[in-house]
Amino acid sequence: MAKPITAVWPGRPYPRGATWDGEGVNFALFSENAEKVELCIFDDKGRRELQRIELREHTDQVWHCYLPEARPGMLYGYRVYGPYKPEAGQRFNPHKLLLDPYAKAIVGSLNWSDAHFGYRIGHERQDLSFDRRDSAPGMPKCQVVDTAFTWGEDRRPDIAWHETIIYELHVKGFTMQHPEVPPPLRGTYAGLATTAVIEYLKRLGITTVELMPVHTFVDDRHLVEKGLRNYWGYNSIGYFAPDNRYSATGQVAEFKTMVKALHSAGIEVILDVVYNHTAEGNHLGPTLCFRGIDNASYYRLVADNPRYYMDYTGCGNTLNMQHPRVLQLIMDSLRYWVNEMHVDGFRFDLASALARELHEVDRLGAFFDIIRQDPVLSRVKLIAEPWDLGEGGYQVGNFPVGWTEWNDKYRDTMRAYWKGDGGLIGEFARRLTGSSDLYGKSGRRPHASINFVTAHDGFTLHDLVTYNEKHNEANLEGNRDGHNHNLSWNCGVEGETDDPRINALRARQKRNLLATLLLSQGVPMLLAGDEICRTQRGNNNAYCQDNEISWVDWNPTEPKRKLLAFVQRMVALRRDHPVFHRRHFFQGRPIHGTGVKDIVWLKPDGQEMTDEEWNQHHARCLGVYLAGEGLTETDERGRPITDNNFLVLFNAHHEEIPFTLPQLAGGPRWLVVLDTAYEEGLAWDGMYMAGSAYPLQGRSLALLQQQRISP
Repeated sequence: MAKPITAVWPGRPYPRGATWDGEGVNFALFSENAEKVELCIFDDKGRRELQRIELREHTDQVWHCYLPEARPGMLYGYRVYGPYKPEAGQRFNPHKLLLDPYAKAIVGSLNWSDAHFGYRIGHERQDLSFDRRDSAPGMPKCQVVDTAFTWGEDRRPDIAWHETIIYELHVKGFTMQHPEVPPPLRGTYAGLATTAVIEYLKRLGITTVELMPVHTFVDDRHLVEKGLRNYWGYNSIGYFAPDNRYSATGQVAEFKTMVKALHSAGIEVILDVVYNHTAEGNHLGPTLCFRGIDNASYYRLVADNPRYYMDYTGCGNTLNMQHPRVLQLIMDSLRYWVNEMHVDGFRFDLASALARELHEVDRLGAFFDIIRQDPVLSRVKLIAEPWDLGEGGYQVGNFPVGWTEWNDKYRDTMRAYWKGDGGLIGEFARRLTGSSDLYGKSGRRPHASINFVTAHDGFTLHDLVTYNEKHNEANLEGNRDGHNHNLSWNCGVEGETDDPRINALRARQKRNLLATLLLSQGVPMLLAGDEICRTQRGNNNAYCQDNEISWVDWNPTEPKRKLLAFVQRMVALRRDHPVFHRRHFFQGRPIHGTGVKDIVWLKPDGQEMTDEEWNQHHARCLGVYLAGEGLTETDERGRPITDNNFLVLFNAHHEEIPFTLPQLAGGPRWLVVLDTAYEEGLAWDGMYMAGSAYPLQGRSLALLQQQRISP
């Protein structure tokens, strides 16, 4: 039996959490409305509570103590005393063990029972009743950690936005079935750090991995009772602790090792973070952390009825960004992940919720002002999911300078165009060229647009061309969940088929969408596995499927090999040619009096588009000339950047359209670089003269490079 701690010193109110200083551990917990706080210490298995220590020191609403006998590895939690008056917004219940909001490691699992709720489940007064059962036996525990780590020469890759290619992946799902990852490491941070995985990412050519949530999160009780899990992880409860279920060793250092290994390969690490809500849900949710520490401070409550929560997220609650200590929690968390864990940026889930000062979305909210002036966070990559579920929450194009945004207008336009919808060529052109209508007026650049065709939420690329309807039966919600507006097209048959003609068309559609994405101005984001035909069997909301439905299938097939080779080729093309990742928007006029336009839009007859022709509903074919000679940009040493001139031809019509190649300054010959009508994008009859007709196949894209005639 461990000896009880006998020395309790006053300690300090900062830093928050449990901080090992080499001699002992300082504990500090914010609670504005608490009347008493107890630190609970557990045995090394987390099963038995060994001791309770009252935090008698109370400075600026922070409860604190210092334990000179405490050491890293110690398991702990809190019990917080105060009024239980839900109708007044207060939900203190000392019978519930609470996680430290600043815990840097959380170990053990949440084993659901009615004891996790501050009220009596089934009571006629619902949450106005009071439950006295101890929740500790079924709660995970916080762990004191030693943050020391040998980073050596680790340096942030610091990849420029215009050169960035993002790869969104799930830590577990990416390696769970990878044959070259040792079985004990599959599904873990260590698995992502293996040579096989890193070499695959390097061969693919991506620059940045965006990890779906790795903050400690909770599997919802209703999912667990159905045998499901919160696989995606958008249900955070610990904003400093990497989720332990993805750890092969149970050590925080494993995450750091993963980051260091990816950095050594020149690959950035971005985290998908969920600061808009927590896993405690609405007024009928469990008491796990924030609710029991200080409900009225941490959450946005309904002003005239604080028993209930403001819910801008669809998840039951919204964190109270108006409170300075809550704002501090989020800022401290972000800085911790940059300074201590060396991550390179963040993608903010439902970011509009973070901007709500009152009810409206305020684009100059305190959160954005603070980040803009922060010496640490203003230097990393910041991506907003620019909407929430509240009124006025859709804010695409409205985030401040310094932020990039997921551009769902790009996603919807490209899906609709390639499935053959009419009247879209004007919108298609705006999205292809970086969405200057959304980002140009505010002084932002093309990289403000994070372009994507697929993401974790929705169909995979394979399913986008295989299913007209969602097939979410495995979620056990009667196929009622998930979006119905998918803008997908099954190419003639719903689901998988042996018909070679349909499979060939689906493969071509995938090439069309991927080529368009990688030739568009802005920052492309690929969904992990799309390059090897990953399917979720038609499930467009696989948030609860921690199984083969969601995991990447690495079993090699010929279609996978061909599509992977195509994507590798497209990524290399984009990387090698700055005309496809410009730092500034196109001007559409002669550059510096040279007579060279940086961009020209063309009709199939080879003539320039007129204003009236942009609005023709039947038009599904157009071309765009991109003048590498028209670049006005310089490299990091101030030297002018030049590139070849390219012509990109798009045909979403089902029939072949002869496209007359234009007579333009720069050369009379056009070399075919790729054509999606062919497997792997390789065309065999490669050279055409200006004025001749290129046979642009139905539902295909062709890329041609202008060739000068040597004197």
